[in-house]
Amino acid sequence: MSGPVERFLRLEGGRLLRIRLARTGATKKGSYRVVVIDRERARDGRFVEILGHFNARRNPPELVLKRDRVDFWLGRGAQPSETVRSFLKKAPEAKDPS
Repeated sequence: MSGPVERFLRLEGGRLLRIRLARTGATKKGSYRVVVIDRERARDGRFVEILGHFNARRNPPELVLKRDRVDFWLGRGAQPSETVRSFLKKAPEAKDPS
């Protein structure tokens, strides 16, 4: 593992991380990224890693998650927001590549 995630793990120490939504898209045409972010940062602030995306404007709503990375960050102590927690309950479990 190398890059910004490794640096973050090494430098942050006891910082509280959240898995939450960050808004993207044009005015009144929003979509959301599921990101790992420092709890104290703004909603659309600098994030550590993108874990997926959510687009409620599609019918049915589109939710894409990298479950292996979500499980990695949950194992490191990141806390999901209420919305992301409900997404995790609805999303299928990660499938083995075999």
